[in-house]
Amino acid sequence: MVPTHMFLSRGVGVHREKLASFEEALRSAGVAYCNLVSVSSIYPPNCKIVPRSRGEKLLNPGEITHCVMARSETNERNRLISASIGLAIPTDRRTYGYLSEHHAYGETDEESGEYTEDLAAQMLATTLGIEFDSNIAWKEREQVFKMGGKIVRTLNITQSAIGKANRWTTVVALAVFIPPENFPAATRKR
Repeated sequence: MVPTHMFLSRGVGVHREKLASFEEALRSAGVAYCNLVSVSSIYPPNCKIVPRSRGEKLLNPGEITHCVMARSETNERNRLISASIGLAIPTDRRTYGYLSEHHAYGETDEESGEYTEDLAAQMLATTLGIEFDSNIAWKEREQVFKMGGKIVRTLNITQSAIGKANRWTTVVALAVFIPPENFPAATRKR
């Protein structure tokens, strides 16, 4: 099975129980009704990103759903946590791209998001033979990657939250793959 569509989502949950906090985060992300299976970081060739609202409608309760997931949790009051998924899409859509996941403490949405975009772009750049200096800032590297003409787009989805007293706080960010068989036969063609 090679997914042809995916959507990005994120969520936050707060509860006195750690597992319930995770469940709340998955509900917030719109995927709690699926049996999630975490996979590694390959963005399939010719895969299309659909809006979350459309993607959620194409999933069925209880089905095995593959995703790349970032998750962070804390029960410390005032502790900043974040979870982020980055994506690097190659110009040649017939080749694969990369997804990256990052879980952090003390990083803002922007910091975690930039980090995951950079990481995904670096992984893709190394497979495409793009040379870059890992010591320069992401904004400069981003221009090198995109000017090389082999990476067309990078993006991220990130969720952060601040821990609450006497509660577990969980954040998730996900790239959710939609099973090809969940699309009407006419739209399954690439």
